[in-house]
Amino acid sequence: MESFNAESASDYLKVALAAADKAATISRQYYAGNFTVTTKADQTPVTQADVECEQAIREVILNTFPEHGFYGEETGQTLPDAEFLWLVDPIDGTKGFVRQYPFFSTQIALLHDGEVILGVSSGTMMDELAWAEKGRGAWLNGQRLKVSDIYDPDRAAISTGNLKSLAETGGWAALGDIVKHADRIRGYGDFYHYHLLAAGKIEAVIESDVNILDIAALSIIVTEAGGVFTDLNGDKPDLEIRSVLAANPSLHEKFLAKLKGYVR
Repeated sequence: MESFNAESASDYLKVALAAADKAATISRQYYAGNFTVTTKADQTPVTQADVECEQAIREVILNTFPEHGFYGEETGQTLPDAEFLWLVDPIDGTKGFVRQYPFFSTQIALLHDGEVILGVSSGTMMDELAWAEKGRGAWLNGQRLKVSDIYDPDRAAISTGNLKSLAETGGWAALGDIVKHADRIRGYGDFYHYHLLAAGKIEAVIESDVNILDIAALSIIVTEAGGVFTDLNGDKPDLEIRSVLAANPSLHEKFLAKLKGYVR
């Protein structure tokens, strides 16, 4: 298995990895439960860990690249029209973090003129650190990632995440048709099923309720591992993305034909 050559990392990747490491130190300290929780206007929770992790990430990145834009889950946007824009979810999976599920992560992505060119996904409590740069492959804990070559839906392992929007449409029956043929159905959720997909351990991820901060980094990790990452209409991720169909190329085409058109 091919190992990552640290000398090949760009300055952008080195800074993103350093920022993720700082966030991991903070989230690990709070994971035992010694933190305050407040509720945002959209009724989602936010903790001290979310805020402090984002502040640390922002400081590391903007101290090195002060001319870059920054879009964080907790602190909002600065320089949104900048050539380079960092997208950050300091703790993706806060609801799970509050209940001490280990499936939370830190997500850091970099856009250049609207295209994701770098992603870091740090699953702190799972000891999973994945990253990718455009044209340079995807890596997990220093080992190269590659999606599986399984093309038969009857042999596919599929993981689902949030599905509320899909459940309110005719797409629920379309999903049921996929499910009844699949070899295995799981709900690994959050960052983890994307890591499994990129590593060739499952074949597809389907979600209908996401935002760009949740999945920007994961999108380039999957694509650099040879997968296809779109919304449920087959469109590439953008700042307005709300759903995901990620899979190896053969199965993406098959599943998209069933799911397209039901949700954005």
